[in-house]
Amino acid sequence: MLGALRTATASRALVRTFSTTRPRAADVSKLVLVGHLGRDPEVRLTKSEKEFIVYTVATQNFPPPAPGPDGERPASTSTWHRIMSFNENSNRFLKTLRKGSKVYVEANFELREPEPNAEPDSPQAQRQIFLRHETLRVLSQPRNKEHEDSEVASESV
Repeated sequence: MLGALRTATASRALVRTFSTTRPRAADVSKLVLVGHLGRDPEVRLTKSEKEFIVYTVATQNFPPPAPGPDGERPASTSTWHRIMSFNENSNRFLKTLRKGSKVYVEANFELREPEPNAEPDSPQAQRQIFLRHETLRVLSQPRNKEHEDSEVASESV
């Protein structure tokens, strides 16, 4: 009897999980990236002189494009993602990262529509995607030149 009650309660919970009610303020858009830092993270200042970090992650489009009529498969292309971090604790860590580091990033995704009265060539007249840093894990560090030189030296001894 309790099993039937649990099943009925669970099925009602599942129905509610996929509800078509309006989105709430607690809803999120999140983007997960696994790629390499395209350059060292940069420190920038807001108009109110608050420090923030901007970093770029390059990802490879996978799977690669389908073969063309000649049977050749075009090379996979890179997509560049610019991410901003306004968290002081995260910023201290981000400053230590170097170009080439392989990273796992979670970022909040916000799409801003163009402003109707903006000049056509201005950024405000374009659709803008904002990626706000949430978490980052370093999967591997780039090999530095000093490390490579010491390996060469130890191999030749």
